[in-house]
Amino acid sequence: MQNKINKESVIEKLRTVIDPELNRDLVSLNMIKDIVVNDGNVRLSVVLTTPACPLKNHIQNDVRSAIAKIEGVKDIEINMTANVPQDKAIQEKENLRIKSIVAIASGKGGVGKSTVAVNIAISLANAGSKVGLMDADIYGPNIPTMMGLNELPQPKDGKLIPAKAFGVKVISIGFLVKDGQPLIWRGPLLHSTIKQFIDDVDWGPLDYLIVDLPPGTGDVQLSLSQHIPVTCGVVVTMPQQVSVDDASRGIEMFQKLNIPIAGVIENMSGLELSDGTIVDVFGRGGGEDMAKKYDLSFLGRIPLDPNVRIHGDLGAPIVVSIPNGKVSMIFNSIAGMTASYISQLIIK
Repeated sequence: MQNKINKESVIEKLRTVIDPELNRDLVSLNMIKDIVVNDGNVRLSVVLTTPACPLKNHIQNDVRSAIAKIEGVKDIEINMTANVPQDKAIQEKENLRIKSIVAIASGKGGVGKSTVAVNIAISLANAGSKVGLMDADIYGPNIPTMMGLNELPQPKDGKLIPAKAFGVKVISIGFLVKDGQPLIWRGPLLHSTIKQFIDDVDWGPLDYLIVDLPPGTGDVQLSLSQHIPVTCGVVVTMPQQVSVDDASRGIEMFQKLNIPIAGVIENMSGLELSDGTIVDVFGRGGGEDMAKKYDLSFLGRIPLDPNVRIHGDLGAPIVVSIPNGKVSMIFNSIAGMTASYISQLIIK
């Protein structure tokens, strides 16, 4: 016989609903809130671990199905919300209201790492997350151009105030030097700049800080890992072997620094012609093969689409300019998978 409808019976039924990524029931994960039962009408909130959860609809449907099995249910109202978990290593740092830090890396330049960082940041913000984007590519700071920004707001109370575009807070050395001015800096200056971008910027509360690292495995990477606890890394590569070889060094860098890796992204993977033919300009599958080699998640394959470059140059990234396009959907998926990895990493 079915249970009769009351708050306790709702809770019992929801103990059977499992979060597919965390592999625990929603009740023990404390994801069920504000249950109200009134004359057969059930209202409750499901608090996900990220607004970008790729399985949001799946979980909502499972909750609805479980409650519908209780005798006497007339109507079910589910409020889907989210609360990103806090990386405890970051929490220990004073005056830093950032829940998680994601470093985007590549072994070599020219693989589209900054493009990936920008579009992931905007995708997370579009999903409802509070997002910051740090341009740590000191020698090639092109994030301001891609985000359509050219200056910072006036400092306040001795702190730099990030610029903001598309719901993302942005800081870059590109705001602080003249156009075209070369930066010929050694390690100590690089270290102090990274430190300033953390300590002297009023980021406010953030769910995710996305850090666009420079190519390679040099001073900036070491400075970042020494000064702040990075929650996880993402490695960007192109399909061809030379890019994969370089990206492998990025993976090994994260491993030596004890930074978990959310996964690998294969960028510029296949050009689709007007007749639907796919031309593998730079080859295909190198990123996925590398992910398998290192036992990492393969986050996705981003096609070689001229619109990505065009809209990046115009300061309106593709997830903003063509939000329902194929490439934007891939970026949204990558952002969701990265956010889900962070949740799994923190909630063990």
